[in-house]
Amino acid sequence: MHGFIKRFADGVFYPEEVEILTAAFDDAWTGVQASQAASEDYAPAAREILAKHIIMAAQRGERDRRRLTDGALLHLSQQKLSKKPPA
Repeated sequence: MHGFIKRFADGVFYPEEVEILTAAFDDAWTGVQASQAASEDYAPAAREILAKHIIMAAQRGERDRRRLTDGALLHLSQQKLSKKPPA
């Protein structure tokens, strides 16, 4: 998640916020893996979609781990997943 924050964040998050974002990302990815929603071929794209959504929600002020996780999973479920993430 730290690499995604460096790539996609417009600004800086405090360390405790990074912990929340990382935990939300880990929770979301664990859910994807448990449901087998993304094959290995699509895993990098799925991870990027989750990370970008969590970062964007955090930039809008969301700090609730569960809402970040659920929002990212919902967003991912609405995507047509390809090997390359949307721009």
